[in-house]
Amino acid sequence: MGIPSIVAALRGARVLATDWSPEALRFTTLNARRNGVRVETALCSWSEPDVLVSRAPWHLVLASDVLYERRNVEGLLELLPRLAEGGEVLIADPGRPPAAAFLEGARREWCVRSFPDRASPRVSIHHLRRRTEPGPGA
Repeated sequence: MGIPSIVAALRGARVLATDWSPEALRFTTLNARRNGVRVETALCSWSEPDVLVSRAPWHLVLASDVLYERRNVEGLLELLPRLAEGGEVLIADPGRPPAAAFLEGARREWCVRSFPDRASPRVSIHHLRRRTEPGPGA
């Protein structure tokens, strides 16, 4: 969560970085300061996403290595449409097994393109753009 947030801030974005872990947020804030940028943080879990949803819609949602547990698949599929209405989502995934189930479910509401990260070929970047028409199986 920290590195994508800091990179986005370095490129001029206003950033809200969220995590369920206070330590992750503390490290993100510290690393952002060390890199000369400001990153706003908020403690948030997907089961109680009010802090995120209240500020939506977002133009771009970035997520990194969030599919490490199968239980995250449904939570993310339910939350993303509330966060990125009409927007885009980029998810970096290092080949976690639950990613396949997430991508299958995402294709119902999103156009999904996946490609390897040039800097780290084990990592895939999944680009989601909201469908204007319902997808197959929707």
